[in-house]
Amino acid sequence: MNDMLVIEKNFIDQDFSKQKLPGNEYDNCEFVNCNFSEANMSVITFMECSFTDCNFTNVMLKEASFKDNCVFKNCKLLGVNFSSCNPFMFSASFDGCVLDYVSFYAFELKNTSFNNCKLLETDFTESDITGSMFNNCDLTKTIFEQTNAEKVDFSTAFNYTINPEINKLKGAIFSKTNLQGLLHKYQLVFK
Repeated sequence: MNDMLVIEKNFIDQDFSKQKLPGNEYDNCEFVNCNFSEANMSVITFMECSFTDCNFTNVMLKEASFKDNCVFKNCKLLGVNFSSCNPFMFSASFDGCVLDYVSFYAFELKNTSFNNCKLLETDFTESDITGSMFNNCDLTKTIFEQTNAEKVDFSTAFNYTINPEINKLKGAIFSKTNLQGLLHKYQLVFK
């Protein structure tokens, strides 16, 4: 059953917790109110899939692929290690999600959209988030170290601390009212 392609299927109120997800490729599938807590989603490809109101707490994603803008909406992704995913063509967006203690360590997620998300102590160390957007996101204790955050829109984000001396911030956009710990000698764009 693991070598199957699943196309345009809806999964509603399914419990996949603490088990290996069946199938190895999901194309244009919709997952609603599914529990993936501590599930094994390793080496599975998701293309154009949407996840709504799902629980991904401590899910295993080793070499999992998310392509063609997989959408996570109102999902709980506590402790997820995205840095173990396959980075090739990674494309996802997050809307209304809780991404606390998530790791994007040394991961490339250019042009990723985070809307109305909470990212407590999320780790972006050595990651490339060029062109991404943090719209109305709470970035309390989020870690930015050696991060490429060029052209990132932080204009409506809040509770962040970013050191311009150890991060690339060329063309990043910040709000004057939400600045914390940024040195003004750097060329930053303010809204």
